[in-house]
Amino acid sequence: MSEQSADVPNLPPSPIPAGLRVPSISRRRLLQLGGLGIGAFAAGPLLAACGSSSPGGSGGKGGDLVIVRAQDSVDMDKTIVFSNASLWVYQQMYECLVTMTDDGQSVKPWLAESYQMSPDNLSCTLKLRPGLKFHNGAPLTSADVKFSIDESSKTSGGWEFINSAIKEVTTPDDLTVVVTTKYPWAPLLADLSCPNNGVIPKDYGGKSKADFYAAPIATGPFMWDTWQKGNFIKLKKNPAYWQPGKPAVDTVTWKVVPDDNARAIQLQGGQAQINEAPPFSSLAQLKATPDVKVDLFPSTRTDYVLMNQTRGPYADVHVRRAISYALDREAMVKNILFGNGQPANSLMMPAAPYYDKNCRGITYDMNKARQELAMSSVPHGFTTTYLAMSGDSVDSAIAQILQASLKELGITMNIQNVDASTQHDMTVKMDYEIAHSYWTMDLADPDELVQFALDPNSGGHSFYSGYNNPQLIDLVHQAQREFDKTKRQALYNQIQQQAADAAVLGFLFYSPFPYSQSSSLQGLKVLPTGYYHLEDVTL
Repeated sequence: MSEQSADVPNLPPSPIPAGLRVPSISRRRLLQLGGLGIGAFAAGPLLAACGSSSPGGSGGKGGDLVIVRAQDSVDMDKTIVFSNASLWVYQQMYECLVTMTDDGQSVKPWLAESYQMSPDNLSCTLKLRPGLKFHNGAPLTSADVKFSIDESSKTSGGWEFINSAIKEVTTPDDLTVVVTTKYPWAPLLADLSCPNNGVIPKDYGGKSKADFYAAPIATGPFMWDTWQKGNFIKLKKNPAYWQPGKPAVDTVTWKVVPDDNARAIQLQGGQAQINEAPPFSSLAQLKATPDVKVDLFPSTRTDYVLMNQTRGPYADVHVRRAISYALDREAMVKNILFGNGQPANSLMMPAAPYYDKNCRGITYDMNKARQELAMSSVPHGFTTTYLAMSGDSVDSAIAQILQASLKELGITMNIQNVDASTQHDMTVKMDYEIAHSYWTMDLADPDELVQFALDPNSGGHSFYSGYNNPQLIDLVHQAQREFDKTKRQALYNQIQQQAADAAVLGFLFYSPFPYSQSSSLQGLKVLPTGYYHLEDVTL
């Protein structure tokens, strides 16, 4: 039996490995519809502002924080909404029992001040911090926690897959919550840190679900204020927040500014203090701009080439390996990320728990690509179609580089351009031959990605590839129920190497989260999932 407790939020990591169930449709796959603005294949120079003033507030406590971003939020319903533009807002209101540590490797107590796994690893008992209150002043009790987890578990078409291992939630008293699982489940604590399990008032505080999520109430450092859809969303300070002295700023406004250049100018001119995703092509100039600083936060984003094994020759491992050897990852890092990234060696990423840096991923080697193709069912090449996203500079760059490499192998790759929404729908329906996708984690556990990418029964058709290897699936299931960290690492090492050898996906590159911000702003920390705690930010 092990226990984690705390008087303050910054604690050692949990003794239990964290994790998550796999979605029926990867929310990160869905995020291609909006993109993250990570770069440009050929970008023009950044326009200079007509003058620069010191951005943001008067220093110290207080002030109004403005974040410029390319897209608006979708909805505040934590049970069904997957978009980052929504998540990064509503996480400032909804809080979970536990939260991810800053390094993305584990979880720590949050609304729960302690947690304890049972000896049989079938239940976890969590003790709530006394005195917690919702934004309207009502006390938070275990009944609210049970309602919040149950609500997410039963909502169809949303995050319910996260809670699929949970058998029941019980409440022995007002400050105690017991979560029981159907079987030993190592990712449980990370599941509880997922945004869908944020705590809200029981029965929506007497409102309908629709009315509640139109102006939500929770426990977080910021409270609901205003949403002018398509323009901005604004939250205000929670003056009774449970962490003394936080938050520091009075309001936070996420302002929708679709143009990359306009966002940079607003940051330079002092109309904003954070630019959420400046293109990689602009970072060098931003770094040389007075009163602006640039951060590249380690992320869990990995880009992949998908190959549909139910179509064409892609069920042939030699074909997949040939294509994977033909991926010029260094060229992609240079031309797409402007050097701000690294070639991927694994299905998993360095910022994720249990990543294996020694995994022997397939690297660019045209001679080996030719050898693999010669051993395949199509030794003289074939014709295929790449399903591209119109207007997506990253996807376009990957397609161009891949097309040139495959041509050397005798593979003719035609490019079919469709809008991002159509590309997503066709990929999910397995109505494609070869395409590009990416993933970022939501939790401090690899199971979210690994099961989705390797278990065809997860609902994602093995990341829409159709790959099916019973031995690998068995390893995935073993890792889900293994609580010993050393043994679990060994299992994930096997999984990563076997996935690399089978070229299940064409691993491309790892990239960070780029942020530019006012030099007067302090305390911004973006976690590997992309989440951030704005209660720690000061102007």
